Amino acid sequence: MPNDLKLQGLAAFIAAVEEGSVSAAARRLGCSKSVVSERLVDLERALGTRLLQRTTRRMSLTADGESFLPRARRILAEAKEAVAELSDRRSSLMGPLRISAPVSFGVLHLGPALYAFLAQHPGIDLSLELDDRFVDAASDGFDAVLRHGPVTDCRLVAKRLATSRRVLVASPAYLAREGRPTSLDELCRRNGILYINRETDWRFAVDGGWRVVHPRASLRVNNGMVMRDAAKAGLGLTLLPTFFVRSELESGALEQVEVGAEAEGAELFLAYPREGVVQAKLAALVDSLKRSFGEPPYWDG
Repeated sequence: MPNDLKLQGLAAFIAAVEEGSVSAAARRLGCSKSVVSERLVDLERALGTRLLQRTTRRMSLTADGESFLPRARRILAEAKEAVAELSDRRSSLMGPLRISAPVSFGVLHLGPALYAFLAQHPGIDLSLELDDRFVDAASDGFDAVLRHGPVTDCRLVAKRLATSRRVLVASPAYLAREGRPTSLDELCRRNGILYINRETDWRFAVDGGWRVVHPRASLRVNNGMVMRDAAKAGLGLTLLPTFFVRSELESGALEQVEVGAEAEGAELFLAYPREGVVQAKLAALVDSLKRSFGEPPYWDG
């Protein structure tokens, strides 16, 4: 290996390939575009070959780049693993940790839970990105993602953090105006505030199986707090995890609606790539979050 081959150059190269551009790689690495470009140039100079073919419109790997990419990934992974092992021997957790989580849960519950984790492990440099889109932890550069629901990606390891009941709720004003439904059949004729792109979200346990209900959509949105507030405004019924509506149920701003069947619950997971090299930090994070949320979790208490 050339003496002036730097890990930062390897990280810039891998990020540029996986993100598809220098600009996107810079955002992922948290530095400027010019810094990433400089690191790429330094890496190619150290290797004595061109790794990337860059034009104004696109970027592609050269033949040497194709050959070097898996080795670069292995070198960087082994270096990170070595750092993690040294941290474990010192009984301290250090270094960067990048995670993604849904906006609403991040604001309401994950943020406060992370403060205790960071106070216990001050050497960790945590980056938390809140995003309601589906984040691919295996390719988007995250060490872990928080998921509310099943994790079916075989590339990921999923650690359960907590369970969550889901309840059907509406505002007192809506129920006074439209009446309180008492059966699943009645729900089909009501206005529902729905989670976008999830057509089978309203699932209820019936006779050992599941029945999916399709209410009339008064609003579709991909954010739980907006769904909750729309229900408070009287736009219709909505089905939400208890961690969104506990305070509103206690205050009376929302009322739980019973229809003779229990809604399908959900679980919270922390999922991370199988080939990740920050397992010690993630194990500590999982333990800390479990303690913060409780069993059963405080939002179902």
